[in-house]
Amino acid sequence: MASTNKDQKTTNTVSSSSPIFISTENLRTILTHQTLMNHIDSNLPKVSTFLQTPIRQTYSLSPSSSLLLMPSWSSSSSFPYVGVKLVTHFPQNSSINLPGVQGSHVLFNSSTGQTLASMDSTELTLYRTSCVSGLASRYLSRDDSEILVMVGAGSLAPHLIRAHFSARPSLRKVLIWNRTVEKAEALAKKLRESDEFSLSGLSFEGCGCLDDVVGFGDIVSCATNSETALVKGERLKVGAHLDLVGSFKPSMKECDDEALKRGKVFVDNEAALVEAGELVGAFERGVIKEDEIEANLVELIRGDKIGRSSSEEITVFKSVGSAVVDMLASQFVYETYTGK
Repeated sequence: MASTNKDQKTTNTVSSSSPIFISTENLRTILTHQTLMNHIDSNLPKVSTFLQTPIRQTYSLSPSSSLLLMPSWSSSSSFPYVGVKLVTHFPQNSSINLPGVQGSHVLFNSSTGQTLASMDSTELTLYRTSCVSGLASRYLSRDDSEILVMVGAGSLAPHLIRAHFSARPSLRKVLIWNRTVEKAEALAKKLRESDEFSLSGLSFEGCGCLDDVVGFGDIVSCATNSETALVKGERLKVGAHLDLVGSFKPSMKECDDEALKRGKVFVDNEAALVEAGELVGAFERGVIKEDEIEANLVELIRGDKIGRSSSEEITVFKSVGSAVVDMLASQFVYETYTGK
């Protein structure tokens, strides 16, 4: 958790009128995937009733780059926050060894409008996105899942691996695929050699052909910018759980229509119905209907809807992110950091 150093504590609370900056290093000392998943699980249904969260605004800066604005504010004195996440999406950054997604999250007091804190939303987004997938996996993947196929080897991939492993400690092998085979092998090597996984019993392997390995996956997690289907539904094994994270606009998709037809489809929130390319395209083609979406994450947590009901079912979870979960993550970080 956050530093307990006396001088650091003094700095954290030096002035109620001075906004604080929470660095990436501090975020990493505060957050774990398990603790954030538990925080979201415990609080998402409650805060969803009083947080106002407009559909995010997306602006094209160039044919390949975007600016995204995600505001959220509370109408409850028990949760006195306003939050705004500012994000840039520059997928070409991978060629210059920079993250494709970068940004900041700013937290305000909803009673006074005072700026409380700003923090690195690049790191915050990696944690909250992967934790939403990990939390969904608790409800939708099989308890005895052993093989995770990770599609994509970017900055989100190791977080998704950690979140799914936190949700399913039964995992024993991670197969990593990327369009650039060297990146998949490099990530596998890095995780294999890390102290974090040295005693976990988890093995890591880079793979060159997705079609050859996707059928092994008890969990298949996708985090790419693909605009063509990568995962073919016919190749998913019986009982698999497909986690789709990458697409956030209608032109993007990570799986084909067959995956949606074979699976029971769940979403993180209703925005997925209009933002996720996999779903928007499937609705337009009549592959599935909007009322065939099984449930959103809040309904799963509350128990209003049933997630997996048999070991043979294929489940599909599509997330596009939300300012509600951003707010929960930043609240957790801020209150832990300041000791509130």
